[in-house]
Amino acid sequence: MPPSPRAALLLCWLCCLGAGDARAEEMPEPIDAERVSRIIQTLASDAFAGRAPGGPGEARTVAYLIEQFKAVGLQPGGEKGGWTQKVPLVHFQVDNARARLSLTTGDQTLALRVGEDVTVATARPVKQVRIDQAPLVFVGHGVSAPERGWDDFKGVSLRGKIAVFLINDPDFEAQQGEPVRGRFGGRAATYYARWTYKFEEAARRGALGALIIHESEGAGYGWSVLQSGMGDTFDIRRAHPERDKVLLQGWLQREVAAGLLARSGLDLDTLKRQARQADFTPVELPGARFSARYALTHTRVESHNVIGRLPGARFPNESLLYGAHWDAYGLGPPDASGDRVRRGAVDDAIGVAGLIEIARGFQAGPPPERSLLFAAWTAEEPGLLGSEYYGAHPLQALDTLVANFTLDVLQTAGPARDVVLVGHGQNDLEDLLTEAAAKQGRTVTPDAKPERGLFYRADHFSLARRGVPVLLLMGLGGGHDLVAGGREAGDRWVADYTARCYHQPCDAWRADWDLRGAVQDMRLLLDMGRTLAGSRRWPEWKSGSEFKPARDASAAARKATPPDN
Repeated sequence: MPPSPRAALLLCWLCCLGAGDARAEEMPEPIDAERVSRIIQTLASDAFAGRAPGGPGEARTVAYLIEQFKAVGLQPGGEKGGWTQKVPLVHFQVDNARARLSLTTGDQTLALRVGEDVTVATARPVKQVRIDQAPLVFVGHGVSAPERGWDDFKGVSLRGKIAVFLINDPDFEAQQGEPVRGRFGGRAATYYARWTYKFEEAARRGALGALIIHESEGAGYGWSVLQSGMGDTFDIRRAHPERDKVLLQGWLQREVAAGLLARSGLDLDTLKRQARQADFTPVELPGARFSARYALTHTRVESHNVIGRLPGARFPNESLLYGAHWDAYGLGPPDASGDRVRRGAVDDAIGVAGLIEIARGFQAGPPPERSLLFAAWTAEEPGLLGSEYYGAHPLQALDTLVANFTLDVLQTAGPARDVVLVGHGQNDLEDLLTEAAAKQGRTVTPDAKPERGLFYRADHFSLARRGVPVLLLMGLGGGHDLVAGGREAGDRWVADYTARCYHQPCDAWRADWDLRGAVQDMRLLLDMGRTLAGSRRWPEWKSGSEFKPARDASAAARKATPPDN
């Protein structure tokens, strides 16, 4: 009787191993660019309707992922012996067409155009949002960071008020000689730079609403990105949404905000300089009031994370987790050609294809000593909600989760001489990445624009904040040094994708992609995973990382296993 395909592969691997480590390393990896392309083409097809959580494409997406996980030999890793984890969400949609918003200063009232001047959303389950003449308070960057000796609020009450924030953190535009320079890591963004933090902080302080002044450089993306999902958001179902969420959250165009401040006798650039001083105090805008009235629909949605598992042969309770998000932006307003489907081919069908191919790669080798988890997360786009739910409700203990590797946007412009690392300086996985890249003849390049805060904008963050060592590969972290065209060509790819297709209908599968660079990155993560899954190594956060204390608190759970011999 002939051996099974998996047994034949294992026999082949053992023969190679017997011939020496060099031949084993030369074994071709079972990650195939054509297969990657076909998976992306399927997930980004119109039949999947843009893969919105709870939308018309979710059931088809989940079924396809389960089919693929089964095909590569994974076992169910979800709840109750199944393939999925339910993620209870609420979908909120503002009636943008009939929304009425305005700014009043003295006897002048400016009607705000939704989508042009302002975008707003609500994550409370109410039918109507009505705000009448609420005072506005400029709170600088809105940062409360006692560990860095910084407090923008100074005890000023925000109850019943609209908090107006600057994007990013106080260090972002710090000039030479200013005391804040370097306090928040220079231009490398901290979590305090993120819009999610600002809205959370406004809610913690009882604000009625929160508006962030949009500036493309500080946000890391243009106004069109905000327009693509305006008024349409999700949240995890909460026991106390009135406590956890402001009634209104949104963004103001810079020019609108500057005009508002000017009519109140204030200057935006002057306020920005003041906000970089530790003694900054919130400024109530004299005579300024904000009003809003709009209808809101909210619908309960049962979405799903899809999780596959490859059990460890010796240490099944220790796991490595590979993750990518399956969701995109669903159906939206038509673009210039009338296209409504926001397909998310690069963001992040390509990452999901990577999960499937990496799982296939593990099946081609010896059984791992530690378990492997492969998670396709839901609801990343509206705020990392699927991974956040898993972080709060893990199906395997996070204390013994060895590491998380996340794939979110890989470049499609061909092979590269380097790999771009987002979040440089965080943990030991970077050293392992350097070793794996060297085997490919590549080097590691730190994120070219750390001020964009990409490290806080992907699903790995939900695990990092709970102490799990993480590593993110994201093609938006800066142009790769491409074999064809160098860094200039790599930067051109990033600029073109972010300007034209990021979260837009044109993020679609293309037959002329060169996926060899994406495959290089997938093979890197496969190589790193093989190293960790066959060892007793426990990666650690580097000294000074904001996530190190959370990991250190669970050190005892990992000391129960013996170290490397």
